[in-house]
Amino acid sequence: MGDILTNPKARRDYTILATFEAGIVLHGTEVKSLRAGRGQISDAFARVDKNEVFLHNAHIDEYGFGNRQNHQPKSVRKLLLHKSEIRKLAEYASAKAHTLVPLSFYWKGQKVKVLLAVGKGKAEFDKRQDIKEREADRELRRATMKVSRGK
Repeated sequence: MGDILTNPKARRDYTILATFEAGIVLHGTEVKSLRAGRGQISDAFARVDKNEVFLHNAHIDEYGFGNRQNHQPKSVRKLLLHKSEIRKLAEYASAKAHTLVPLSFYWKGQKVKVLLAVGKGKAEFDKRQDIKEREADRELRRATMKVSRGK
């Protein structure tokens, strides 16, 4: 189960409240392009529309050996979830400042799955606070490594 694409902006810009595993409807050339690792999801988001979930702004490059029936790189793609999960996502998405963002595309067997997260947008202060906490943790680890090496 290796990641195909990851969204580096998601954890930086959003506080992740919940995650869901979703299937995705893809054309053959999209799968071949993903096998080559060609795409990006850093600007992607999902929407619940008429009890279905759709992924917007996910860019999957055209397949290099595709013919005239090659896919559109930025087309809207349907995500496959259970009805109960769609209801939960709709509740989360209706709350103010909550967004549905993909964290990663990955293989599960022969199928491509999407790790979809419910995120709440971080303020600039929150981002700086996270950086301070990471720096403090890093310094603590360095200090403990020095002490353990000294023994």
